Amino acid sequence: MPEATDTILTRMHDPFHNRRVRVLSDHIARAIPGPGRVLDLGAGDGQMAMALMKRRTDLAVEGVDVVPRPTTQIPVTLYDGATLPFPDKSFDFVTIVDVLHHTKDPALVLAEAGRVARRGVVIKDHLREGFLAREVLVAMDWFGNFGDGVPMPYTFLSRSEWQAAFARARLRLESQVEKLDIYVPPIRWICDRNLHFVALATPLAAGLKAA
Repeated sequence: MPEATDTILTRMHDPFHNRRVRVLSDHIARAIPGPGRVLDLGAGDGQMAMALMKRRTDLAVEGVDVVPRPTTQIPVTLYDGATLPFPDKSFDFVTIVDVLHHTKDPALVLAEAGRVARRGVVIKDHLREGFLAREVLVAMDWFGNFGDGVPMPYTFLSRSEWQAAFARARLRLESQVEKLDIYVPPIRWICDRNLHFVALATPLAAGLKAA
């Protein structure tokens, strides 16, 4: 019975996942403001990174993750979830796609991303804003990650909490896009709303404060 349930859920999950990769890679491609070397933090099997490189041939993407995958579409380095195994400013950009809500303290992960990024950090994550936002986000997170072995502490932040996290990480928010249209109607009316964003943040120079 559990195997049958897993098969049904997988068949339901795949169309949503494929559209998500297509839509988000488009948004991320637009958010990265120039060519260069990219670290995908929380790369998984590398499917999102590969889709990004197809849209942006001027980018070279490698990954890092805490959960090993049997096969990956890009080179992926394992790390401990705390300290990225790379020198300061060793990448032009870092992308973090639907990873921070799987961490207990997103600001610490953001700070590490800012340390290894020369030019910017692109974040796709969730906003805990609006009617039953947390409940909807918890359901989406479970459905999107069942069977992957990733931690799910459901750390969904409000807009003001994101602002505080960027400030703690010494990142300046440069741009943010919401209403990403990840889903099709009628699911879009429940699961899109203002629950998602893609943002570009840049590391602050020493002595400067986040806006």
